[in-house]
Parts: sequence; structure tokens; C-alpha cells
Amino acid sequence: MHLTLPTILTLFRIVLLPVIVIVFYLPEYFPTTRSWSNLAAAGIFITAGITDWLDGWIARRYNMSSAFGAFLDPVADKLMVAVALFLIVQQNPSALMAVASAVIVGREISISALREWMAELGQRAAVGVAWIGKFKTVMQIVAIVVCLHQRDLPELRLYRIGEGLLVVAAVLTIWSAFVYVRAAWPIMRDADSGKI
Repeated sequence: MHLTLPTILTLFRIVLLPVIVIVFYLPEYFPTTRSWSNLAAAGIFITAGITDWLDGWIARRYNMSSAFGAFLDPVADKLMVAVALFLIVQQNPSALMAVASAVIVGREISISALREWMAELGQRAAVGVAWIGKFKTVMQIVAIVVCLHQRDLPELRLYRIGEGLLVVAAVLTIWSAFVYVRAAWPIMRDADSGKI
């Protein structure tokens, strides 16, 4: 298998998973890192987001798409989001954060399963990425970065804003899931009735 640059960037994103966990928990073992570890964890997440955009752009611009890359890219995205949400909830185990995170992770698993099933039926295009899914992703990334940073600014309770954005992201997650299921519903109905 030939590794393209976009696939290497995706693999790099997966390598960042243990790095973000280690950096996030550094203060528990090295208290002197407390002043910068959360900022570094947020920076790693931003780096992952940039590589996600960059690998897609390179693949499209230079025709470097591959089957392995197409499989690996969404897996890397979902892993990074899930790991970041687990870190946030572990550090701030409130019911609000747990429910919002569970909604986001549950939706990612469910829609991934839906897309895989639709691909088996040859109907993958019916559940292509919609604008609401892209907007949800942007909101999710901003919320996670703010929550990972875990620092308020003078006169601004930044972490509370991050919590609010995560709840908004969870609502958008439900909305986008509804959009995808609604698009897939006629095909699911036809499959049940034996028309497909």
C-alpha cells in the first residue's frame, strides 16, 4: 500500500491521540506544568483540526485520494473528538458535560454505522455531508478547544462559554443526525420491503 501525504497527515492525527492525553494529565505528575498543559492540549487539538482540513484539501487539489485514506480520515476525526470529550468530562464531571458529550459521541457512532450500511446498499451519496454537519463540526471544535484550555480570561468566564458552546454543538448534533436519518429513511423503508 502506497502512503500518500494526506494519509500520512491522517496517521499523524492518530499519533496525536496519546500525546494529547499525556499533556492533559501532566500536572497530576508534574505540578509545575499546570500553567501550560491545558493550553498545550488545546493547541494539539487545533493542530489535529488543521491537519484534518489540510489532508482533505491536498487530496482534492492534487488528486491524492485513496481508499485507505477515505476510511482512515473519519476514524481519526471521531477518535480525536471522543478522546478530547472524555478528557473534558473527566476533569469536569458535571451532568451537563456528560450528557452533551454522550450525545456527540453517540451521534458519531450512529451516523458512521448508517453511512456504512448505506454504502453496502450502494446509496452512500444519500447521506453525504450536509451544511448542518459542517456547522456542527465547527461549533464542536471551538467548544472543545475552549473547554480543553480550561482558563478564564479577566472579566470573561471563558470556560462557561465553552460549556455553552458544547451544549449548542450537542443540539446541532441531534439536528444533523435527524437530517441524515430523514435522507436515508426512504432507502431504509425500501430495503425492509425488499425493493433494494
